[in-house]
Amino acid sequence: MPKISVEIPQELLDDLDDHVGEDGKFVNRSDAIRASIRKTLDILDDIDARHGRLDDE
Repeated sequence: MPKISVEIPQELLDDLDDHVGEDGKFVNRSDAIRASIRKTLDILDDIDARHGRLDDE
């Protein structure tokens, strides 16, 4: 799996960390970030579908 490096504002990282760990929904930050990216891409696909911008491959 490729690794990437990104800059994230501390405020977002603090909010993310509230959802990570034993009492959180995610096991670690990477898991939370991957889930967020998947969710965002699903939302963007829905928007594109409503506007007829999806290619049927």
